[in-house]
Amino acid sequence: QVQLAESGGGSVQAGGPLRLSCAASGAAIFSMAWFRQAPGKEREGVAVIRGDGTIIYADSVKDRFTISRDDAKNTLYLQMDSLKSEDTAMYYCAATRNYLPPLTATRFAYWGQGTRVTVSS
Repeated sequence: QVQLAESGGGSVQAGGPLRLSCAASGAAIFSMAWFRQAPGKEREGVAVIRGDGTIIYADSVKDRFTISRDDAKNTLYLQMDSLKSEDTAMYYCAATRNYLPPLTATRFAYWGQGTRVTVSS
């Protein structure tokens, strides 16, 4: 079993930065990702680091968000810069033993409880 715990959410003004963290524990995993869900919308993929090290970003966050992973600390990060009001959402950390998953929620078996990000304009 895998446990994931997000932290770092909060309120920020548009244009500002925020960094999310996700601490992982339990069984070994290969790929980790961030998803988000805004009120009234479906959960969408933000970014994934796959087992081979490749990274995929959603078009909406390219050049603004950076996903990274510290395997020594079993921690996943999401550095969010130039935040926009449309980035407001609950952000979830997800993990899978799939080596090359697409950025699709159904491909991830393990989920954290989420951390809320609110961007005010």
